[in-house]
Amino acid sequence: MSDILTAAIVDHEVLTRQARDAGLILQQANPLNAEAPMSALNGAEITPNAQFYVRNHFSVPALDAADWQLTETGSVEHLLAFRLHDLYAMRSVTQVVTLECAGNNRVAFQGQAPGEQWRLGAVSTAEWTGVPLVEILDRAKPTPGAREVLFRGADCGPVDGQSRTVSFERSLSLDDIADSNALLAYQMNGAPLPSQHGYPLRLIVPGWYGVASVKWLTEIDVIDHAFDGYFQTERYRYVGLPGGPPVRHQRVRALITEPVAGQVINRGEMTIRGLAWSGFAPIAGVRVRVGERRWHDAHLVGPPQPHGWRRWELHTRLNQPGNTTVRARAIDTSGRSQPDHPRWNALGYGANPAHTVPIQIAKPRRGERRRRGKQMGDSDLSSDAGIGPRPRRG
Repeated sequence: MSDILTAAIVDHEVLTRQARDAGLILQQANPLNAEAPMSALNGAEITPNAQFYVRNHFSVPALDAADWQLTETGSVEHLLAFRLHDLYAMRSVTQVVTLECAGNNRVAFQGQAPGEQWRLGAVSTAEWTGVPLVEILDRAKPTPGAREVLFRGADCGPVDGQSRTVSFERSLSLDDIADSNALLAYQMNGAPLPSQHGYPLRLIVPGWYGVASVKWLTEIDVIDHAFDGYFQTERYRYVGLPGGPPVRHQRVRALITEPVAGQVINRGEMTIRGLAWSGFAPIAGVRVRVGERRWHDAHLVGPPQPHGWRRWELHTRLNQPGNTTVRARAIDTSGRSQPDHPRWNALGYGANPAHTVPIQIAKPRRGERRRRGKQMGDSDLSSDAGIGPRPRRG
């Protein structure tokens, strides 16, 4: 195991202050875990680096790029080592990828599941630049007996039930890698990776929950057996579901970013906005419901990204004052959709029920009801008329 695991750590008080200053919603200070604020997600194609959600299991290692190297070992024909300038010299690609914590929306489960009590901000999207993983593997040439690729980060620490220090390690099968478009990323939104997001190098696995995208990457080990490390077998499995399958691809989800829970909305026209994504297939559509009205198809905004979220919006009228809800449900092109309730599992992963936001429609001001009644008739105040995508020009 590399000596780099003994590296110094970044001062968690500094990271916590930076997170708070950026408006992140703190879950835990050390290790740093924080949600992106809804204001950073609303209408966003890309999440700014400072407001990108943070998920760490251990303290952030302070790595010096001058001393850092990536080793490639195991069942390969060529043992290799790369410095950062070696990776810079290789062919680079840039991909827009949405990363989501597997525990995102853990609070939706009935009864508290263990782990960070994430709401819906443990998701963000960035442009990642780096070297395709398959090119690094091709240079080393895995042997015929190779089965999986183990990725080891420089972060480590104690975990429940283990007497020794545990490194953060995850593996992918060679077949999974061939279909993944995985990237060894050294830039995030055009800048070097911030320390809390994996500087100087991290793995990015599009479509998979963020646990697969190992940060502070120092070792790639090609192995001839199934990896059984702590974060592969003891965590990140759907414990309680038949077979306890591993956490892999992001489940389909629609997120309402506007309005926000508890918001007081004036009567009249408004636009409901949000984001939708799925690790299995592109988003086919989003359906939205206000109160007990019928479901309506939202308009998908902008071109689709192969591995990034899709913005959506619905133009509507809110006429009847009082408390109501806005609800959204996404479906992807594979036919997967969101359930009404999360599918329970003991560790609280993959909670993707249809998103419901409670709002309040303001009562009309004095004299307004009389004027509107003369214009449209009181029966229109609770009608379903006017809901739907606004006609597109051209």
